[in-house]
Amino acid sequence: MRTFLVGLILVSNSMLFGQSGVQNIGEGLLINLSYAFQVPGEDLSSRFGSNFNLGLNTEYITNKSNFIFGLEGQFIFGNNVKTDVLANLRTPQGDIIADDKTVANILLRQRGFYVGGLIGKIFSLSPSNPRSGIRLSLGAGLLQHKIRIQDDPTRDVSPVAGDYKKGYDRLSNGFALTQFIGYQLLSTNRRMNFYIGFELTEGFTQSRRDFNIDTRDVETERRFDVLYGFRAAWVVPFYFGSGSEEIFY
Repeated sequence: MRTFLVGLILVSNSMLFGQSGVQNIGEGLLINLSYAFQVPGEDLSSRFGSNFNLGLNTEYITNKSNFIFGLEGQFIFGNNVKTDVLANLRTPQGDIIADDKTVANILLRQRGFYVGGLIGKIFSLSPSNPRSGIRLSLGAGLLQHKIRIQDDPTRDVSPVAGDYKKGYDRLSNGFALTQFIGYQLLSTNRRMNFYIGFELTEGFTQSRRDFNIDTRDVETERRFDVLYGFRAAWVVPFYFGSGSEEIFY
């Protein structure tokens, strides 16, 4: 992943440096690669601790009013799982015994995603660069999260093999809203383009499993899952020059 990010930055920089004199005018297509640190709230905080979030956005920005319309996808991942769904399989010492009677190294991880659409606007702070300023956006989509049971690669544990994992993973999803406020810079020389700010996500989710094996019951209650944190994004812009047929990239 680190190699990919470095490569993307180098390629985009070489493209931008080769376009001296090009201004950030006209309609545009923005490709944003972002990274966030998030903290859970409400119902989600009892299941998971803090997590990381890798996002990819494709956005269209209007010519003069700086309205933004986009699609976004985010991959949520973390190692802090508060709900030990395998507690009933552990020995008094906290170990899980494999089929061969040895101790298995099974780990619990947080995994999830968010996909949706967004609308927003950049409120300029300087007449010399109307494409930079306060960025506000609102979005709606689908939020999903679950507990990933990471197998021991060298040992088998039959109670969590195959589809049995579904009885432990607490898969939940539902409609979600997002809000973002921060600062966005789309430089006039095209050499520096980014945004950074605070993001809030509210998910109205519900369990999608028929039965939890460890608790021997069904979760039917509605959940209110919250994620909040700071997001930073590297932006690669593609402009369609106003009053010209030339496409700047």
